Amino acid sequence: MSESTLLEIAYKAADDKRAEDIVVLNMKGVSLLADYFVICHANSDRQVQAIAKEMADQASKSGYDVKRLEGFDSARWVLVDMGDVVAHVFHKDERAFYNLERLWGDAPIIEVESQA
Repeated sequence: MSESTLLEIAYKAADDKRAEDIVVLNMKGVSLLADYFVICHANSDRQVQAIAKEMADQASKSGYDVKRLEGFDSARWVLVDMGDVVAHVFHKDERAFYNLERLWGDAPIIEVESQA
């Protein structure tokens, strides 16, 4: 299984749970943390948790190791570490504050098409 498959799984899981403004950054050559960042947000704590849980569940179900799930209880910024793909699921207010897209501005944004 490839990292692009994991990226598609994470993207589709976020999309299925109605995550808003899903952005994928190609972190190769920019950061040693991961190859891809998936960044999205939701308007409620419950939805933030639902998106993060769906990403972790779908990755595990497909045979990928979810290394860490942080921030789940507070549901303001949940980090789902799946190795080569790290997802940042924000509450809308926190996303605007932290603005990871600007922080990692040298990372190209890539398009991912969700498989229906």
